[in-house]
Amino acid sequence: MEPTSSLNRGERRNKSSLVTGSEIQSHGGGSYITTDSEKSLVSRQASQVEQIELRTYVFLDSLQPQLAAYMGTVSRGFLPIPGDACLWMEVSPGMAIHRVTDIALKASNVRLGQMIVEREFGSFALYHKDQSTVLHSGDVVLDAIGSEIRKRTKPATSWTEIIRAITPDHSVLINRQNRSGSMIQAGMSMFILETEPAGYVLKAANEAEKASNITVVDVKAVGAFGRLTLAGKEGDVEEAAAASINAIEQITNF
Repeated sequence: MEPTSSLNRGERRNKSSLVTGSEIQSHGGGSYITTDSEKSLVSRQASQVEQIELRTYVFLDSLQPQLAAYMGTVSRGFLPIPGDACLWMEVSPGMAIHRVTDIALKASNVRLGQMIVEREFGSFALYHKDQSTVLHSGDVVLDAIGSEIRKRTKPATSWTEIIRAITPDHSVLINRQNRSGSMIQAGMSMFILETEPAGYVLKAANEAEKASNITVVDVKAVGAFGRLTLAGKEGDVEEAAAASINAIEQITNF
């Protein structure tokens, strides 16, 4: 005589209603069981991803030599080289950058150069020699969080200034404070730019280096404000300043 327990097991295989809180679903010719708790977890995770806010999306088609070198000095991941394409993204809340990074790295063979988790915001830098590879990872992230480039926070320029013929005392203190970039020499002119959100200074720095023969002193793309410091001959600095401001205005008008 067959044990009653075997009959009960057979009934459970054929009647999902005997398993409290479960549901049999078909997928790809097979079946699997999901419980109410599992479905709730999946739903919550999807909801959390869609609540991620895109603050900054900056694509650099070709990293200029000085900017690439500067980013290499502050990078804790894979180092960029001149000519690499770069994508810088900033999201809110800060801890969400881990999920966004995971999505981006699994979408293509981009390399992770930086990942910064702040209290409110999180940022990453992705590099690859192929522009389409970097852009693909960016597209996958945007699709996953239900956003678009046009929904990013538009940059605001909070400060711009050119200081001409900088004094020796001033240049020494700047050099002591900023050890990642090149040094500014007494007599040079200096251009400073401050943006919000911070990541947009990378676009300004890259376009400035394309446009003029300047020295990259400091590029801070993390925090409440982004800060860029460039130096050089007066005419070169003026040309670089115009290119930087124009780069920010193009993003604002996009």
